[in-house]
Amino acid sequence: MARALVTGASGFVGQWLCRALLRDGWDVTGVSLTPPRGSTLSESERGAVRWIEQDLRIPQAASEIVSGSAPDAVFHLAGLSFVPASGHDPVAGFSINVGAGVALLSAVRGARDQGALDPVILIVGSAEQYGAHDPAGGLLGEAMACSPNTWYAASKAAQETMGLAAHRADGLRVVCTRSFNQAGPGQVETFLLPSMVRRVRALHPSADGQRPRLELGNLHTTRDFLHVEDAAEAYLSLVAHGVPGEVYNVCSGDGVTVEGLAQEVCARAGVDAELVSDPHLRRAVDVPWLVGDNTKLRSTTGWTPRRSRSDIIDDLLHAASH
Repeated sequence: MARALVTGASGFVGQWLCRALLRDGWDVTGVSLTPPRGSTLSESERGAVRWIEQDLRIPQAASEIVSGSAPDAVFHLAGLSFVPASGHDPVAGFSINVGAGVALLSAVRGARDQGALDPVILIVGSAEQYGAHDPAGGLLGEAMACSPNTWYAASKAAQETMGLAAHRADGLRVVCTRSFNQAGPGQVETFLLPSMVRRVRALHPSADGQRPRLELGNLHTTRDFLHVEDAAEAYLSLVAHGVPGEVYNVCSGDGVTVEGLAQEVCARAGVDAELVSDPHLRRAVDVPWLVGDNTKLRSTTGWTPRRSRSDIIDDLLHAASH
């Protein structure tokens, strides 16, 4: 039985990944700072994962986790995932998003040098690393320049740099992703799409019959959304078929504005709302447009997304009603 080590396993994407690994017969060790929350994993699935609550930034802890789990594959998802959080505390953001990855890479190198293991290491990064690009240049491909606009994006770019350096310097089998927006059941409401679904479901016509108002930030910001289930499948495919030392976009390739997304949510929820842009909800550092090209991922691994943006919205609406 193949062995997987998943960091950030109790998080939103981590739990979906653990589910996919268990389904495929992997022996799974999950590392996180906190126990899994929510209902993504069933009780039996949670029980099938070997959970370790530990801070990977502690080198000795990272070494003990790697040697104890003896993984064939490492999925490194641990880190801050909410962009503003790293800006509020950039020292902590850099420590978590870079320090944990470096300690993990060092631990794997030490175990490999002792002849114990040589796992594939998937380091999950962010599309925010690209920064601002003109949509006229086409979908964002992996060869495009990265010019991070935020503390968060810079920390994820640094994590990727360290991972690729570990491959070049020491031959670690590192594969990196630049993952675009992932959404689905279990995602906390600080993120755009689950927050939008919750707010739309709470809208009701006024007493005088006027349409309810849905207040949003910049209506023209454009993003690429991928169902979290498809993202988990992409990560499995990259561990199996990705080329060490390479970077892959994990995305749908289909962009939508915030306005268009809100219209889709309202339509699928059966709500007729007036969309209003509130300047107080806008973020000055928001990248206006982030839509990825997944050609490299598809051609290398054979992966293709199976779920649409409508599926994401329907799944979130269903989850919110239970």
